[in-house]
Amino acid sequence: MPEGDTVYRTTRRLNAVLAGAVVTGFDLRVPQAATVDLSGLTVTEVVPRGKHILHRIGDYTLHSHLKMEGRWDVYRPGDRWRRPAYTARAVIAATAPDGTSWQTVGFDLADIAVVPTPDEDSLVGHLGPDPLSVTWDAAQAARNLAGDERAIHVALQDQRSVAGFGNEYANEILFVRGIHPETPANATDTAAVVDLGARMIRANRDRRDRTFTGDARPGRTTWVYRREGKACRRCGTLIRRGDLGADPTRERIVFWCPSCQPAPTGP
Repeated sequence: MPEGDTVYRTTRRLNAVLAGAVVTGFDLRVPQAATVDLSGLTVTEVVPRGKHILHRIGDYTLHSHLKMEGRWDVYRPGDRWRRPAYTARAVIAATAPDGTSWQTVGFDLADIAVVPTPDEDSLVGHLGPDPLSVTWDAAQAARNLAGDERAIHVALQDQRSVAGFGNEYANEILFVRGIHPETPANATDTAAVVDLGARMIRANRDRRDRTFTGDARPGRTTWVYRREGKACRRCGTLIRRGDLGADPTRERIVFWCPSCQPAPTGP
């Protein structure tokens, strides 16, 4: 599942081949941007903002989001694409300063837009602090969560509070901290939650296969995520599963250990 660490690795791979390259072909296969052509411009950089990807090309920024199924692939000209062509939403051809040609293809992307680079905030200005950014502000992220009365599992995934955490991270962070997913965010130690989440996502940003337990072997990488009905790795209690979301259209699957993460009590 694409979360902040996946986006970080994706942009690093794209930046490695595109930064400094001249765009020789630019094809956005979405109605709202189909006529935009940035051919002839030089790619400055490709950077992440939480779960968002920003290609800075000339004086413009191409924005995209991976959502659940999206990905960007890097090819040499003539290589066979690893996904069906009809799922391609963006195709960028470019030639690097050393003369090497590349083709990057974005499949099943969402929220594609091109804006002047000074207007990037119109697309990503709402995002909270990003733990993988050099401008990471842990104190602000903790304050954002501390002001939220919703369930901590919901609040952690609100990109306006902290950018980059998705459902898998929310489940794993809360287990390690011993917090039930329905606990109000403002009733938790948000500084400790944010610190743990930042350390987790930084540890995973350079790994091909994400792990929260420190064990990369198949079936051993998570504490609770997708482990319903299995024994808790700490206490042996069976992991439970439920649904939780800001509203019925945004529900996510939650996993927790009823012993290690006791349900919140009333006031």
